[in-house]
Amino acid sequence: MAIRLRRRKLRALGAAAAAEDFGAGSAHLPARRRGIYLLPNLFTTAALFAGFFAIVQAMNQNFEWAAIAIFIAMVLDGMDGRVARLTNTASAFGAQYDSLSDMTSFGVAPALVAYEWVLRDLGRWGWAAAFVYCAGAALRLARFNANLGVVDKRFFQGLPSPAAAALVAGFVWLAVDNRFPIREAWLPWAMFGITIYGGLTMVSSAPFYSGKSFHLGRSVPFWVMIVIVMGIFFVSSNPPIVLFSLFCGYALSGYAYWLWRRWRGEANPATPTRAVPDSAADPH
Repeated sequence: MAIRLRRRKLRALGAAAAAEDFGAGSAHLPARRRGIYLLPNLFTTAALFAGFFAIVQAMNQNFEWAAIAIFIAMVLDGMDGRVARLTNTASAFGAQYDSLSDMTSFGVAPALVAYEWVLRDLGRWGWAAAFVYCAGAALRLARFNANLGVVDKRFFQGLPSPAAAALVAGFVWLAVDNRFPIREAWLPWAMFGITIYGGLTMVSSAPFYSGKSFHLGRSVPFWVMIVIVMGIFFVSSNPPIVLFSLFCGYALSGYAYWLWRRWRGEANPATPTRAVPDSAADPH
């Protein structure tokens, strides 16, 4: 019995000495600092600034610059994720920061720009339409974050918020530039319809092509470069008309593809699939 007690005391003393040695050694080790990747978050910050700039310009009644700023935010938002993947600097912080930036640039900014432009003339109907759009953007972003990994990456579930913002901003830019033949009395109601459509389509289950299957590092045929050059030429020839037409077509494409698949008896590719639980995935 005495031998066992001595062994336990020796073990306790040895453990205490080891702990002291570890503590003394760890005091000389430099503390690890948590940092963030600068390059992709710079693009996200620039997109956030563009959205904030659009809000300020709408308050100053400069609606053309406000619409252009939203399009700039859309371009920057499309670059930060690709830059993070290409440079292997993706992080959970960047994903959360990007969602908050998207809510400002593609949720709050388009709603306020539309309201300050003509929706305020409709009274309660105007601010209600702006709120429906803003709430739709928030719900769409929350659903996107919750459904990561359970939705086909080739498609978005519902209209992506940058495309909805481009739809609203494109109409504002087109009308302010006097390039859309519409009577002034119907202008607020046309903006009302587009705002409501964008807000509700963001929370729909219609599949919209995401373009994530296209890899920048992959080789492409020569005619693809010709198409890109021609696309740049058409957009630069008349940006308000071309951009608004393109995003109108994209905003309708999800419903058209959805109806086509239902007519063929195929399932919606944007419907979330249930994740397999750990107990079911590994019965052992």
